[in-house]
Amino acid sequence: MLDKSRSLLVDNVTYDLEDSVTPDRKVEARNNLRQFLEKPRTPNIKEQAIRINAVQTGLAMDDLTTVLQAPNIDAIVVPKVNTPSDLRFVNDVVQHIKARQRDAPAHGQNKPFKLIALIESAKAIMSLASICKVPHLDGLIFAAEDFALDLSLRRTPSLTEFLYARSAIATAARAHSLSSTIDLVCTSFRGDEGRQALEQECIGGRDLGFNGKQCIHPDQVETVQRVFAPDPKDLEWAVRVTIADKKASEQGRGAFTFQGKMIDAPVVGKAKAVVGRAEACGLDVFTIEEKWKFQEPE
Repeated sequence: MLDKSRSLLVDNVTYDLEDSVTPDRKVEARNNLRQFLEKPRTPNIKEQAIRINAVQTGLAMDDLTTVLQAPNIDAIVVPKVNTPSDLRFVNDVVQHIKARQRDAPAHGQNKPFKLIALIESAKAIMSLASICKVPHLDGLIFAAEDFALDLSLRRTPSLTEFLYARSAIATAARAHSLSSTIDLVCTSFRGDEGRQALEQECIGGRDLGFNGKQCIHPDQVETVQRVFAPDPKDLEWAVRVTIADKKASEQGRGAFTFQGKMIDAPVVGKAKAVVGRAEACGLDVFTIEEKWKFQEPE
């Protein structure tokens, strides 16, 4: 299973030491993962992360001291983050280990290290503002099943029971300039109904402000990447707006008209964000820019 993950073309692969490992296999799992992550990196995976056990279990320290011996880890996913202290504990341990590795360049200790918090409870939602201020935090993930358990909610296809929590997470991540805002897992993925459910969840999460979604099976990856990448029509619009804006600025114009609508700074900002997301997704922005290089502000 670990070796199969190396063939994925994804932004992030998170290797799990928490729920997918039974208590009697934790030590074995840590050691296997450490050895696996000593292999040379594969270029098709942008970020390799490890989900450790929750701080409250008392297992997090052993997870960190073992797996951080491997050189090819970019991020630690911290589950059940209820308060900033949960993240600070992990951050302190990571920084201490990295400090001891300063004389071991193979460990890449000079590379910025990321923490990603799993938001799984009502207490976490109420603590988002302080959680987001912890150093090295780079993203938030919504863990819907544990959140539903905490609040005794019944998950429905509409996901309306999670609307407040999802909106709060996406808003907090944006307010604190976190890179990643990852939406809940879709448990359906087989057959036409499963794929349709996944696509609808992706659209809903994207429209709430999330910029990615957890996948639990490789078959989900294509749909998630397609929905969260800019739509081709939106990307063409964004490229044309940014080209026209550059020419308008050269003419000393702060606003201009495009396709009969006024374009000002907030609209240009949105267009630039779309182009940036397209580039991050590996889309061919250059060809579209060449096509519309003569676009003029109206």
